[in-house]
Amino acid sequence: MITDEEVIRISAYMKQRYGIDLSQKKVIINGRLENYLKRRGWKNFHQLMDVVEKDETGNEEKMLVNFLTTNHTYFMREFEHFDFFKKEVLPWLKVKESKNKDLHIWCGAASTGEEPYMIAMVLADFFGLERDQWDTRVLATDISTKALQQAITGIYSSEQLDKLPEQWKRHFFKEINGGIQYQVKNELKREVIFRQFNLMDPFPFKKKLHTVFLRNVMIYFDDNTKRELIQKVYDALEPGGYLFIGTTETLDRSNTPFQIIQPSIFRKGERK
Repeated sequence: MITDEEVIRISAYMKQRYGIDLSQKKVIINGRLENYLKRRGWKNFHQLMDVVEKDETGNEEKMLVNFLTTNHTYFMREFEHFDFFKKEVLPWLKVKESKNKDLHIWCGAASTGEEPYMIAMVLADFFGLERDQWDTRVLATDISTKALQQAITGIYSSEQLDKLPEQWKRHFFKEINGGIQYQVKNELKREVIFRQFNLMDPFPFKKKLHTVFLRNVMIYFDDNTKRELIQKVYDALEPGGYLFIGTTETLDRSNTPFQIIQPSIFRKGERK
């Protein structure tokens, strides 16, 4: 069983590098790393961390992150956000960007791909026959290389697609393995750019963003980390741009620069 000292070491490492607070997650850390520890023949978790910290390739760190990050998501999750995005955000953007026809949309916790593919399907629906005239590609990032690999492959079980509207299922997915699984068609895959990115790093965006989906990721951050991240998102957004967070997440209303549209939907003030 992992010791308190080892928990402190691992959680301090994850907090410093990724902003993720695991200090109260002793059972989870032990459960997720114990088998890996045994497979590698290490006697304790300190040995594991010695290897992670000395590995110049960064591969051991990637393994640690893959084990310790949760990638629970599903199609149609918190669908009210996509509904709002289609009915309120996209009509505004269509007018605003009528000259450039270039949208900058970022999904900052892409996990295994369901969320960014959902965004891309909503965009395809909204723009319809005009889609070819617009650059509607979605940037989708996550810290977990394992989750991203699954997202890029774009293979899901038939159960995972159960809640999708039938026309989306037909249009954007193809049956494989005798209908047990479905794969995202290339037409949709081309609309999502997957990249590994750590939210604690400086944002690399050259142009201001129109919409940021940062849902169900800040539950792992303490208040200070959350505040700093929200400020970075605010600075990266265009005036009038939108931020979506998870419906169970909260921002400190007294301390946020955003206008609150709904409890989990925020907007940067438009220029007067």
